[in-house]
Amino acid sequence: FDWALAGGYAVEQFVGRQLRSHEDVDVMIFRDQQLLAQDFLAGWRMYCADPPGQLREWQSGEYLPVGVHDIWFHENGSEWWRFQLVLAETDGDAWYFRKDRAICGLRQGLVAEYHGTPCVRIDVQLFYKSRSNRERDTYDFQACLPLLDSDQRRSLQRMISRFNPDGHQWLSQL
Repeated sequence: FDWALAGGYAVEQFVGRQLRSHEDVDVMIFRDQQLLAQDFLAGWRMYCADPPGQLREWQSGEYLPVGVHDIWFHENGSEWWRFQLVLAETDGDAWYFRKDRAICGLRQGLVAEYHGTPCVRIDVQLFYKSRSNRERDTYDFQACLPLLDSDQRRSLQRMISRFNPDGHQWLSQL
């Protein structure tokens, strides 16, 4: 199955250095490959957020529907979460943002390699971070900003503007 590092660790791969401490490791996979990932991780305890904010065990062979997009893992015998799988929505050879299908692109273009690691493309990752008002997300944005090329800036500006028609604090910096 295809996978990519997501969240703060993806940002750090893009900038090429550690920026801060992290609470967890986020890994993106495509929704239509979730059962392949489940089979691969069969030795782990798996919990899906269904509905979001409430965890329940992810049953073997259970295909999670749209609306359930976070899966948490810890090893058998451990009580600590090790990582989170985030399901990316797909439609054929395209990916799309679950809250606005107009924010989309080619599936193969969602992943970029930074320092040898497959990661969610930085403009898309920063768009997801722009949706919260957390200090760490603004910090990550500031660290990436000088490294973004003109295409990445335009793409990020387009996605943020589309999702925030009344404006967003990052737009003036792009």
